Parts: sequence; structure tokens; C-alpha cells
Amino acid sequence: MNEQWLMLVQEWGDQLLLGLQIMLILLIAYVLQRLVVRGLTRLGNRYPLPPELLLPLRGGVRWFIIGGALIMVLERFGVSATVLWTAFSGFVAVAAIAFFAIWSVLSNLLCAVLIMTVGPFRIGDLVELVESFEKPIVKGRVTDINLLYTTLEEVAEDGTGATVQVPNSLFFQKVVRRWRGAEIQPIKPASNE
Repeated sequence: MNEQWLMLVQEWGDQLLLGLQIMLILLIAYVLQRLVVRGLTRLGNRYPLPPELLLPLRGGVRWFIIGGALIMVLERFGVSATVLWTAFSGFVAVAAIAFFAIWSVLSNLLCAVLIMTVGPFRIGDLVELVESFEKPIVKGRVTDINLLYTTLEEVAEDGTGATVQVPNSLFFQKVVRRWRGAEIQPIKPASNE
């Protein structure tokens, strides 16, 4: 019987030791994060610190301790912290590059939502984008507003016109002059009589 017991302990001893180490790491992390959060709360009560500062500080400390404990547990399972850090930093780099690459599209989408909800101009209005020093960029009647562009119909003095698609973000980067559709007369070319 003692031999069977000894064999069982030898066979499962490493797994039991690993389980105990993991439980100890998690327990220490839990106690540490509770103590730090309690200390930050007492610090906030003792000194007049705003809750807007304490709430993210507590959350950041909590996640930092939990992340450290998770890395220690994974190291006990044989996963290297260097491999984890390399994978994480690679993922963050790819995400940053992807976000930077689609920033102009996201900016135009957000500006389209703002144009549609706030309503700085509507379809039928005459708008003019002005650069600094009163230098006009484009002027025309709004014919369409979609998620990426606002379509303007330009009318030149000779009666010819062009359709211009202006990125929505440009309306929030430049000065905009607007005449409501009911307030203006149709744009007609000047006659030579």
C-alpha cells in the first residue's frame, strides 16, 4: 500500500506542486490588488483627490497586477514572457498601422454623421469653403451627402458647371459659408447684352 501511495505521489506530485504555485500566485495577486486599491481609496479620502482621477488609477493598478499575475502563471506553464511580449507588441504595432491607414476614412465617416445630425448645411444649400485670407476653395450647391463625400454642383460664370466631391472632413477643417436653399436665387450665368 505504501508503495502505491509513493508511486501516486511521484506521478502526480509535479502537477500538484504546479497547481499550488498557481493558486499561491493568484492569491497573492488578489490580496495585493485589494491592498493597493484600499490604500488609494484611503489616500483619496485623506486628501481631496477627485474621483475622476482615482477611478482610472485604481483600474490601471488592478489590471497591472492581474496582468503580472497572468504572466507569472503562464511562465509556470512554460510560456516565455519574452514570447508573450513580442506577440503583444507585434499585435499593437499592426493595429496602430491599420488604424493610421484608415484614419481618413474614419474621419470622413464621423464627419458625415456630424453633418447629418448637427446639420450645418442641407441638400439644396449653397456652400463655399474658404481658405485663410478669404481665398475660396470651392463653391457650389449641395446635391448629395453620403458617408465619405458631399457632392457640390459648381456653376461657373459662363453657365458651365462641374460636379465636385468634397471629403466630409474638409467641412470641419476650413471656414464654411452657407446660404440656405430658400434664401438664395438660382445661380444664373451673367448675360452679355
